[in-house]
Amino acid sequence: MSLMKRIRLIFSAKANKALDRAEDPNETLDYSYTKMLEMQQKVRRGVADVATSRKRLELQMKQLQQGADKLTNQAQAALAQGREDLAREALTRKSGIAQQLTDLQAQHAQLQGEEEKLTLASQRLQSKIEAFRTKKETLKATYTAAQAQTRVSEAFSGISEEMGDVGLAVQRAEDKTAQMQARAGAIDELIASGALDDQISIGGGDDIDRELAALSSTSSVEAELAQLKAAQSGGAISAGEEPKAIDAQGPASTEAQSQPAAEPVERKDES
Repeated sequence: MSLMKRIRLIFSAKANKALDRAEDPNETLDYSYTKMLEMQQKVRRGVADVATSRKRLELQMKQLQQGADKLTNQAQAALAQGREDLAREALTRKSGIAQQLTDLQAQHAQLQGEEEKLTLASQRLQSKIEAFRTKKETLKATYTAAQAQTRVSEAFSGISEEMGDVGLAVQRAEDKTAQMQARAGAIDELIASGALDDQISIGGGDDIDRELAALSSTSSVEAELAQLKAAQSGGAISAGEEPKAIDAQGPASTEAQSQPAAEPVERKDES
């Protein structure tokens, strides 16, 4: 196959595919119906033209017949007056008119036959047009219903262009939601296992640090409470009675032990 033939074949295939995609059956059926109506109008005009020609021939034939009858009367009148020559001349003209009448009658018969054929063709065409119109409307309704059903089926199945974009958007949203849920679950597991510090918690640190800080705070509270109790009970101790030692863990006990040790040093200096 030569290069030009291949190019022509490819171009024809592309053009045929583009035309097939652009072709609408409803528009094609309507166009075909319109062309049939135009053809019917042409047939009717043809019938009218043939009928007009036939009527014109009939008028000519009538005029010729009237002329032949007149010549016959003239020939009879000439013979009555003894003018055989005039009678012969009239009959000669009548013979010519008769030949014309014969030709016109043949044409008239031919036109009449054509008129009958065209009339019959017009009637048949009218029947075909009526049948085609009924079939056209049926095909258009069937095609419209099939087209609507196809669009609905494509929409439900998600293969249509419009619903395909919506389906892709929903799929992307579901994927992002699943990804965020998985990330949140993973972070919760890491925080629960201690592998990831909770930066929102006050003071930071893991569970052990928080428990140690809580114990230290409890010890400080207990020591301060014991110091307050000792300070309140100190006023009720007698003069010759030594005060009871306070818990060494608190800061008050350290302060109480340091003050009695300082008094003997001052007395020694005075003596």
